[in-house]
Amino acid sequence: MFKRLLQSMGVGGPSVDTVINNPNVRPGEQLDGQINIMGGDHQVDIEYVALGLLTRVEVESGDSEWSADQEFARLAVTGRFSLAPQQQMSVPFQFTVPVEAPITHVYGQPLHGMTMGLRTELEVARAIDKSDLDPFAIHPMPAQEKILEGLSRLGFRFRRADLEQGHVRGVHQMLPFYQEIEFTPAPQYAGAIKELELTFIATPQNLQVVLEIDKRGGMFTEGQDAFGNFTVDYASAEQTDWARELDAWLQRSAQRRGLFF
Repeated sequence: MFKRLLQSMGVGGPSVDTVINNPNVRPGEQLDGQINIMGGDHQVDIEYVALGLLTRVEVESGDSEWSADQEFARLAVTGRFSLAPQQQMSVPFQFTVPVEAPITHVYGQPLHGMTMGLRTELEVARAIDKSDLDPFAIHPMPAQEKILEGLSRLGFRFRRADLEQGHVRGVHQMLPFYQEIEFTPAPQYAGAIKELELTFIATPQNLQVVLEIDKRGGMFTEGQDAFGNFTVDYASAEQTDWARELDAWLQRSAQRRGLFF
């Protein structure tokens, strides 16, 4: 009886360790590797082995706000099978990262505020489940990198990034959250802009770009937000002079509100 109780609590049960061959990917690419399973001191029935992509999302409800873990993609790797005592198994996998996935690194440097992990679940019948979490990095696609490079050339500096639960209005979106990448303004814009936020919503065909600027208020006026939303195909996005395009949009946006840089 006591032995069965320990087994139900996972004592002497199997262990799982996932190895990612290359933990650096772009949206739409594949994570691949092996799931290594080691049997414990008694035979067990494994219900399934599955993988999930896990991140942290900011959730708002009323006046409250908190962070929560969010699984946004899932892959079933095996079905039910029996694992003998001390039996070793290595199960290969290929897991496609959604093209809409947020980025966590730019130019090899991590974005402050972003976390990303590959979670392995080993479901043991009538016992506590085993799990393993492995970090990995999502780097921007070339088109995204060109737009970020354009902001950098204009002098904007990255502040932080986060994921907001919900959908961007007027934009076709598959994931239940979106990424906001926040920048401090370049010196030539600092008099009019407090902050710039950039959101990418990628599809297999094109890239949707959402820009929001938080404007500074004057002595007798309140600060206001201005929004930009445009869609570009990947080929033209990589060949566009984004410093010039973004500067033109910022200038037009400011003039429409009566502010001049």
